Amino acid sequence: MNITNHVERGSRLFPDKPALVFEGKSFSYKALNIMANQVANGLQELGIVKGDRVALFLPNIPEFVISYLGILKLGAIAISLNTMLKQDEVKFILNDCTAKILFTTAELSQQVSDHELPALEQIVIAEGNTTKGISLTHLMANASPDAHAIELDNQDPAVIIYTSGTTGFPKGATLSHANVIANSYAQNRCCGMQPSDRLLLYLPLFHCFAQNAILNSGLNTCSTIILERMFHPEKMLKTIVTEQVTMFFGVPTVFIFFLNRDITAYDMTSIRYYFAAAAPMPLEITQQWQKKYGLVIHEGYGLTEASPCTSYNHDLKYKLGSIGSPIDNVEMKIINSDGTEAEVNQLGEIIVRGPNVMLGYWNNPDETAKVIKNGWLYTGDIGRIDEEGYFYIVDRLKDMINLSGLKVYPAEVENVIYQHPAVAEVAVYGVPNLLQGELVNANIRLKPGQVTTQAEMIAFCSQKLATYKIPRAMKFVDSIPKNPTGKILKNLLREQELVNISTPSK
Repeated sequence: MNITNHVERGSRLFPDKPALVFEGKSFSYKALNIMANQVANGLQELGIVKGDRVALFLPNIPEFVISYLGILKLGAIAISLNTMLKQDEVKFILNDCTAKILFTTAELSQQVSDHELPALEQIVIAEGNTTKGISLTHLMANASPDAHAIELDNQDPAVIIYTSGTTGFPKGATLSHANVIANSYAQNRCCGMQPSDRLLLYLPLFHCFAQNAILNSGLNTCSTIILERMFHPEKMLKTIVTEQVTMFFGVPTVFIFFLNRDITAYDMTSIRYYFAAAAPMPLEITQQWQKKYGLVIHEGYGLTEASPCTSYNHDLKYKLGSIGSPIDNVEMKIINSDGTEAEVNQLGEIIVRGPNVMLGYWNNPDETAKVIKNGWLYTGDIGRIDEEGYFYIVDRLKDMINLSGLKVYPAEVENVIYQHPAVAEVAVYGVPNLLQGELVNANIRLKPGQVTTQAEMIAFCSQKLATYKIPRAMKFVDSIPKNPTGKILKNLLREQELVNISTPSK
């Protein structure tokens, strides 16, 4: 067993077919496999063996894919770092996983410390010129193009993907080869991926969703991956047309972005399938999309610790607003705070068990024990299950607002605010309050040319929400902060509000 059996299979069955397309350059399955072999052999010459950690601090460029595949062919463990991390954050992760080799770019290498990295033996520069380390070209230059993925045990670790660290130090979710392969096959079946498909990949490759649900799943069906360096709206729309993209994977904020602008100049009829994940999709947005484009946005649910996919809103019976039912060989439950199973339509925590659940957090048994209990992964997400076994996600447990003992779920409030015709985007979050525990706040971005007031918005919400759920502080803003995957950074909004509260007015 080895994840990279998929690219080797593609090299045999479809040697000349494009596996990867990037900025006008195409890499066939045969070429991609040969380059991965060269990386594997180059790393072997540097002394890398099975189980060694090799880090990827790279943007969405072909070198990420090539290096990633080369690492896994050897049985080494690939660690992917968020490209927005700064020097101290990079140092923490590299030391935590004791990475021996780091692949990065000349630009990002500026965030790599020149000291206090005792395990790091070599830096490989994949893009740009620098005095640090060696170039990827040099590593591959004299390396043999012949190699085969080594056979590994189901439980051999393949990758470590670090959590965002918004609640403390980052934790490294360790996924096995079996985890990733199981998720790839389930994603293939659920989404109906075919060798003829062309998958757009603009979400960051250091993220589990892009890495496994798109890249590895696409390679597993010998599809073509259309790689974009980043989310650039106009460029991406042109790419969809010129590359005849058939499958579009996004996060809710991207779909919201496209709904709020005129894209009729671009012929997107090649896209047969839309999929949203990484954050709950507001019901109003799904309905607007179907009305405007005539295609549903399929939804799923997952998290890094589950490789990431756990459920899918199936073609067998699509249910608007649902995250579907568990994928192949996966179990899901809703449990109460006392650990008992919740009744139908009763809110509780989502727990997951199956071949997708991570091995644990790297070098962190205490944190692992907090989330994996008797084989069940405790997700920290609040949801419910209906009479037909379909799940619905309500919100993150940590995002729930406790207002004088009353529970307020931001997603519920956001769904109502999105129904206002002037609203383009909204983020609802809690702010600590001495008297009431927390207060409900909302940051709202309006559509171009639209105007409304806090009083009007409160009146609108009062028609659909209990009084205690209505935000008492509403800010009309030009933008809402997000991370590279498009998730709204509610922790940052809370921190900003706390600074404003604690700073005396002049």
